[in-house]
This record gives sequence, structure tokens and C-alpha cells, in this order.
Amino acid sequence: MNTAAAPAIQDIHAFTEQARDAIYHAIFSRRDVRGQFLPEPVPDAVLSRILTAAHYAPSVGFMQPWNFMVVKSDAVKRRVHEAFAVAHAEAAQMFEGDKRSTYQTLKLEGILESPLGICITCDRERSGPVVVGRTHLKTMDLYSSVCAVQNLWLAARAEGLGVGWVSIFNQAALQQALAIPKHITPIAYLCVGYVSHFYAKPELETAGWLPRLPIEELVYFDQWGQRDDQQPLIGYLRRDQAAAQGTGNSK
Repeated sequence: MNTAAAPAIQDIHAFTEQARDAIYHAIFSRRDVRGQFLPEPVPDAVLSRILTAAHYAPSVGFMQPWNFMVVKSDAVKRRVHEAFAVAHAEAAQMFEGDKRSTYQTLKLEGILESPLGICITCDRERSGPVVVGRTHLKTMDLYSSVCAVQNLWLAARAEGLGVGWVSIFNQAALQQALAIPKHITPIAYLCVGYVSHFYAKPELETAGWLPRLPIEELVYFDQWGQRDDQQPLIGYLRRDQAAAQGTGNSK
């Protein structure tokens, strides 16, 4: 993404151009990795850095509701994979026709292939019943834990690690596989490891499952559904999405 063409507004808090470009590169080249994992272990020093990055995510009321379960045991991975396999078979039946056939060909996890798994959870009781910022939107603690996932994912990409988020589980089955108490909510089971390569585009986009939506169609002004193609911002959005297409983004 070319950030040099942005308006020349100076801010003493802005990163250098090199540091800023590195952050955007991590965002746009991040991938949901499923099948390219290498067997090399992740050094503890690297694992520590990405977990610390996750721990420094924002959280509602500073409640820090997350825990990080590091899974290296082959036996535990097999239990997790068994839970996935059951849900995966159920999910296939939810699609019809060509969608079901395509779904069944997709590689949607790397549980056994990746050298380690990380399960990020949310303890919704950590700060008691009343939490600053969660008084009316009770799900804000869940969203906070998702922020920890994203921090870890971007830090991992900067370290050259691939991450794959496996979301096809029955929650109770995943809790049982990892001995997670019922009051703790599993947010993400992540497959983590070094990879042979990162794809140029997300696999689901390449497979034709869904296209990337034009960002200018997703931006409204002042009221829901109100678009204005004459706004200068729309031109910048089109330019920046076109620039980002070279590295892609998202799952």
C-alpha cells in the first residue's frame, strides 16, 4: 500500500514512513493458513513475543478477559481435530448443490500439521458483574478477546509465522477437548507455525467462494445506507483498495 501519497499532514506522534509501511504490510499480507505448515518448532522467544502482543490488546474496562492455552501435545491435538471433524461433517450438510461440493474440497484447518495450537479464551466473570464500558453492551468482553487474536495474528505475520483460525467446532466439544471450564468461552483455536509460503490472495477468494467487496460500497455518511460517490474519501478508498490488491487481506 502506497502511503507516501497521503495528504502531507504532519503529526509528532506518527510513525516513520518505514515503520508505518511495515504495519500495513503485515495487515495486507496476513493470511489464514491451513495447509502450508512446516514441522519446525516455534522458538519460545518468538512465541513469547506474539503472546505478549496479544496480551497488550485493548479490552473493555481494562478487564483483560483472555487466557492463552498453548497446545503442543499430539494427543490433545488429535482430540481437538476429532471435535473439528464432527462439526465439519455437520457443516457440509448445511450447504446445497455446488456450494456443498466446493466446501468439501476446502482445506479448513491445520490442527495436526501445525507445530502448535493456541486457544484464546474469554473469562466473562473476570472483573465482576459490572465492568466499565460493558454496562450496556455485554458482548464487549468477547470483542476484546478478538482484539487479542488480531494482535497475535499481525505479530505472528511480522515474525514470519502462519496462523490459521479454526472456527468449525461445537463449543462444548472444544471445551471438553481442552478441559476448558463451562464458564470460560473459547474465542479462537489458532494453528501456528512456520510455513512454506503465503498465498498471494486468501484461499477462499482464490477458490471462488466469495469475492472481495468494493470498500466504497460499504462506507456510509451520517445515516445508514446513505452513500455519496462525490465525497473525496471515496476516491481515496478506491485507490487504496486497488493498491492493496497486490498483497490482499483478510481470511
